[in-house]
Amino acid sequence: MPLGDRNGDKESRYCGVETEFSDNMPQLLEFNIKGGFDFVLAPLFDPAYRPSLDRGSGALPVAGSDLVLSPSQWSSHVVGKISSWIDLDSDDEILRKDSEICLMQELAWASHLSLQACLLPAPKGPSCANYARCVNQILQSSSNMHLWLRIPLRKHEDGDIMDDDLLPCHVTHCQGADPIDSWETWNAFRLLCEHNSQLSVALDVLGSLPSTNSLGRWLGEPVRAAILHTNAFLTNARGHPCLSKRHQKLLTQFFNHSVQVIISGGLVHSSVGAPEAINTSAASHENSDIGHPLRSYLYYVGYLYQKMDPLPEQELYELSYRDFLQSPLQPLMDNLEAQTYETFEKDTVKYLQYQRAVSKALLDKVPDEKASSETIVLMVVGAGRGPLVRASLEAARETSRRLKVYAVEKNPNAVITLHSLLKLEGWENIVTVISSDMRHWDAPEKADILVSELLGSFGDNELSPECLDGAQRFLKPDGISIPSSYTSFFQPITSTKLYNDVKAHRDMVHFETPYVVKLHKVARLAPCQPVFTFVHPNNSSNKDNDRYTRLKFEIPSDTGSVLVHGFAGYFDATLYKDVHLGIEPTMPTPNMFSWFPIFFPLRSPVCVRPGVPLEFHIWRCSGSTKVWYEWCVESPSASPIHNSKGRSYWVGL
Repeated sequence: MPLGDRNGDKESRYCGVETEFSDNMPQLLEFNIKGGFDFVLAPLFDPAYRPSLDRGSGALPVAGSDLVLSPSQWSSHVVGKISSWIDLDSDDEILRKDSEICLMQELAWASHLSLQACLLPAPKGPSCANYARCVNQILQSSSNMHLWLRIPLRKHEDGDIMDDDLLPCHVTHCQGADPIDSWETWNAFRLLCEHNSQLSVALDVLGSLPSTNSLGRWLGEPVRAAILHTNAFLTNARGHPCLSKRHQKLLTQFFNHSVQVIISGGLVHSSVGAPEAINTSAASHENSDIGHPLRSYLYYVGYLYQKMDPLPEQELYELSYRDFLQSPLQPLMDNLEAQTYETFEKDTVKYLQYQRAVSKALLDKVPDEKASSETIVLMVVGAGRGPLVRASLEAARETSRRLKVYAVEKNPNAVITLHSLLKLEGWENIVTVISSDMRHWDAPEKADILVSELLGSFGDNELSPECLDGAQRFLKPDGISIPSSYTSFFQPITSTKLYNDVKAHRDMVHFETPYVVKLHKVARLAPCQPVFTFVHPNNSSNKDNDRYTRLKFEIPSDTGSVLVHGFAGYFDATLYKDVHLGIEPTMPTPNMFSWFPIFFPLRSPVCVRPGVPLEFHIWRCSGSTKVWYEWCVESPSASPIHNSKGRSYWVGL
């Protein structure tokens, strides 16, 4: 049975079981499905079969025929398990050739059965080049079947001794890799396979786990299954299986990333009244009434899933946006549509923060004794359909201050809405609607307070600096700008999903375009660092908004090697005094959804070894008609400078 749906999250989580080979596939499947599992991870070929020993009789697939199960049963309830003896990089030529032949045969049979996925055995030798070559050939010509490379979840820490007996087979690592870090195995293999999107990972979760930072790398990788070994379970006071706190946290993270769990191994907890180490093959359990020997492990995994906190309303709203690439808005060059305005206007948190900022500014501008006699001139530049006007008027009501408001908006369609609001909201005597670009409007008087919301996911990427510098001429010398400053931030990330989505376009343009994206399946590799800061009003004599910053990131030493697919960008803005607004991960505004992070991809991912700093450069450039970013990695290996002269992406002035 599915572990359950959570608050509308349609990606149900399922639990499977790893089985031994059986020549009676219907019986094996029936036993395990009745036992509560949703699918089986089953060998497709008799493990005794070797092509070099075949005398023309042909291979022996599971049950000998595709007719023993319906196509929907094969597709929905069976994940193929490629023979574990296969070693395509063996020095033994016969074994290597047998392995190549059998791999092709088994995957061809799996494709014929329309299986959704097959599990590949973990690489065994010091090199995985030939294994990767053969898999890559299959991926290039295969249908939609996914291949899961089995990788033991381990990384030896200093002084840590790990039990290799917990592994399903002896696993060493690919050429040039750290022999004690299994992530290196995966990274070498997927690089050899050109980041193929149909190649994923199935992690063997053992009794000992690497460091938290080391585990964090996998959150950005295409992990499709967690193979949870029964001997990784502890025993509670009642003799039932349970998991350590660290294992529980890891499993919860996997659930949040739609990773399926597969129970593997024999019974090692006797409280269920069955003998130790019972085989999960149906051949041992013709009478299914005795129950499944691994049901207590299944129940515990289901319990962990059900005890997870329900998704908050904001997360439910953002589900469909997770890891979905969107081009950033260009509100200065383009006129936004009503649907876009409506989406942003639903973010009540943002406008409450603006209301707080305006309230504080009004109290500073007008003392209590002058509250009934003095009128503050407030200009909302980029008024849209009026939410900032409404927030400002509410701040005036809250503080008992008098306002005269100018609502300046360049979008003629939004101006129509603003004019209608004058009557609907009773603003006729307070608000004047101005249909103009703020940079070109000739204001009839100076403003005490200038309010704007021109911020993009990276702070300045929707040209707030250029717009506010243009509007600053009608702000009084002692006038207040809300926001008063904003800073952009960067951090390196691993995200195979985002990288493959950009790569699918097969051109350079998309690799030189920053994307707005709700980051989900990502590994954040280092703390954020500030990039560019802009202050308003800008009283410097040089109002040049071009910028250049060099950043040096240190990956925590216990993480191990990492692959950087790009950089996540955020912002934090000071609206006024202590009123902040932003999405920087360490200080985000709670429950605000107007902005997702921005993703700056790298044309070629950069591998960073432990102890080696990651040096990154970014430029903010401008011309007469556009503003653009250029970026590159200098160390540990140099990348090309992305988006030179704004050839692929720019923001129009």
